[in-house]
Amino acid sequence: MSNALFRPLTPRWGMQKRWTDGSAMADVASEFIKPNDRLSSFERLEIYNRQYWFRVLDCLYDDYPGLRAVVGERKFLKLARAYLARYPSDSYTLRDLGSRLEKFLHDEPNWSAPRQELALDMVRFEWAQVVAFDGPADEPITPDEILDTPPDKLKLRLQPYLSLLELDFEVDDFLIAIKKRDSDALRGEASNAMNAAPKAHRRRRRVRFPKRSKIHLAVHRHDNMLYYMRLDADAFAVLRLLGRGLTVEAACVEVVSQSARTEIDWPKQIKEWFDTWSTLGWFCRA
Repeated sequence: MSNALFRPLTPRWGMQKRWTDGSAMADVASEFIKPNDRLSSFERLEIYNRQYWFRVLDCLYDDYPGLRAVVGERKFLKLARAYLARYPSDSYTLRDLGSRLEKFLHDEPNWSAPRQELALDMVRFEWAQVVAFDGPADEPITPDEILDTPPDKLKLRLQPYLSLLELDFEVDDFLIAIKKRDSDALRGEASNAMNAAPKAHRRRRRVRFPKRSKIHLAVHRHDNMLYYMRLDADAFAVLRLLGRGLTVEAACVEVVSQSARTEIDWPKQIKEWFDTWSTLGWFCRA
């Protein structure tokens, strides 16, 4: 069946009246939906359409708590509706709903003004978590395979679920604070529900927006758990060069030669990096 049948037909209701041929949509609906004693085929389709629309809105709402915090709850809901109207779901999985959200915010900055740069960093970070959570994984290369290949010949491919992000804001700490605040509020509401007399509703604690600060993040999973870690700039550069197809030796030589750090035991440092990355299963056969 065509994917188009599973897209929200419109964010508004009463579509049948807006068709030039009022019976056209009803005729299409009757081809694959049976009426019952209360609803016509088209009316049943319209109910499904409405439920699906709310479902995709809920998915975006749940997947992007950081973006919600940046732009505000009310503006986020308007943003989500505008985004889905421009980029309706065309995938078999709701996982892909936010795949074009970064592009949307680039093209229409009014939705994230006056914090567009922060919003873009947050969207990249939250989309990377979606990718890391259930993105495909390839067979990791073994330590023996790495040791048996000379560094000038060894090429390592990064796992497809691993995202390397160079960001201008500390969105990782900000998102942790947002989730902790919301979790505390949820526990407080559950506790209040057990009391005989309800307490006055408290406004959620405000979390300060992060200041501009360059960070490098690796977003990944390990043992079916989602993780993200900060990397120093040199480690990040090595991984990015490996992802571009350079050999291990070429990537390390380029980074070391351009690094401003002088008081460092580079062989020891590079070994520690690769030991950690190999243990986490980040490398695949090229």
